[in-house]
Amino acid sequence: MREIPQISEAEYEVMKIVWEYEPISTPEVVEKVMEIIDWKPNTIQTMLTRLVKKKALQTRKDGRVFVYTSLVQQHEYVEQKSKLFLKQFFNGTLNSMVLNFIENDQLSKEDINELKAILSEREMKEGGE
Repeated sequence: MREIPQISEAEYEVMKIVWEYEPISTPEVVEKVMEIIDWKPNTIQTMLTRLVKKKALQTRKDGRVFVYTSLVQQHEYVEQKSKLFLKQFFNGTLNSMVLNFIENDQLSKEDINELKAILSEREMKEGGE
């Protein structure tokens, strides 16, 4: 897996907008972020600049505006963060995390049934190969 830049929680909010609407201009990013988070335009522009410096985004000038596209795919970022979360809190094993949720009554009957269905479907796919 390639190196994914470290993205702060605030930068992640901006990335989610870029991923959803790319290619997207600075004014469009500002508008869409401000619809969900009460940030000033300068704050959002600072996040965009940081993300370009970190090589999470690339930018090109289109007339008088900058247009952003991602250099990091959302699924890659989520995969990396998920693995880091498991490693940090559950010794890197998914079983430990699920067991923690079960033991602390964090999973409803519906959650458990959904997990069973997912596992059963996965088992059927692997058995059919």
